[in-house]
Amino acid sequence: MDINDVFKRTSEASKRLVTLDGQEICHVLKDTAQALREHSVEVLSANRYDLERMNPSNPKYDRLKLTERRLSDIASDMENVAMLPSPLNKVLSETIRPNGMVIKKVTVPFGVIGVVYEARPNVTFDVFSLCLRSGNACILKGGSDAEHSNLALVHIIHSVLKSHDIEPEICTLLPSGREATARLLEARKWVDLIIPRGSGSLINFVREHSKVPVIETGAGICHTYFDKAGDKEKGREIVNNAKTRRVSVCNALDCLIIHQDRLSDLPYICGKLTDNHVIIYADNPSYMALSGHYPKELLLPATEKSFGTEFLDYKMSIRTVSSLDDAMEHIARYGSKHSESIISEDKESIRRFLRQVDAACVYANASTAFTDGAQFGFGAEIGISTQKLHARGPMALPELTTYKYVIEGNGQIRI
Repeated sequence: MDINDVFKRTSEASKRLVTLDGQEICHVLKDTAQALREHSVEVLSANRYDLERMNPSNPKYDRLKLTERRLSDIASDMENVAMLPSPLNKVLSETIRPNGMVIKKVTVPFGVIGVVYEARPNVTFDVFSLCLRSGNACILKGGSDAEHSNLALVHIIHSVLKSHDIEPEICTLLPSGREATARLLEARKWVDLIIPRGSGSLINFVREHSKVPVIETGAGICHTYFDKAGDKEKGREIVNNAKTRRVSVCNALDCLIIHQDRLSDLPYICGKLTDNHVIIYADNPSYMALSGHYPKELLLPATEKSFGTEFLDYKMSIRTVSSLDDAMEHIARYGSKHSESIISEDKESIRRFLRQVDAACVYANASTAFTDGAQFGFGAEIGISTQKLHARGPMALPELTTYKYVIEGNGQIRI
């Protein structure tokens, strides 16, 4: 494979992609979703081959695993994206200059978006659907762990594209080796944007080595603060959901922060975590509060490494604080600016938390598990951006566009 030729063909195909009718794009997405349902047996077979090569205790295992339910959800997300309005050709602003020129700021695609990701085959369909709906071609660089799963999914995509007489090069899957990643990060002649999805080490590697502009989708070190005025019934349900709904995703709870005046409620708040054998790394006050009330084999003293860690597992830490300010200070020190939540019935505490905590998504009395493009009504997402330039939070269709200025005149010249 001449990889530069691959990049060139994708770039050329992207220029023709913008000429497609929006309705045709919707039909392609719906047909692709239906094709996934019809070929689920082949996809699951390819996925099983990948799973057999990975230790089930690996935190990536759950991300790699596909099921009938997950495939159905992926197909539904694609159909949701098809139903969303196009983000293209929207006039963001319009001014008429004194000389009569009309200047419009109009949304346009980036062109070619490269996405580097690990053992997450669902990303393949999410990226394709969002890129196609926003008029972008995509270059996919999945990890070797999901090689067979990604090949099966891209085969479905290419089959549908060909049936619509659309160039399959608008969705290109690169070889799973590291060399392809390095070449992609240097392909600024053909690629307009790189988005990494995965571990902190992957994101750091892409940021440090890419010559193409990067939008980071950062690691999720997520906290929930149970305030002095927190409702313990809400707290019990929110903490359990945020931690155990799906531990391998970036919006899962990593650290529970609790006000010292509510330590007596801690056994109740953590009570449902035992159903999933969640290991707790507790600081001294919370350890004493849980001793004798939480399974001994699941309760361990916290160390400094227990905080600022994205566990991606049935594990979490607990920090005791004496005030809201202490809680926010802990989040500022150990958080990754992803998703943070407060459980409180005090309006002033909620107001301060939502205003002062620096994160892409801040919650009051709700689980951080909702940080997800589909849950926000975006159809799907290409990642959760934790940076502040261009995009922040779940990145969906609007975030996959840039803009250009369109100037209409009638013979004006500059003196």
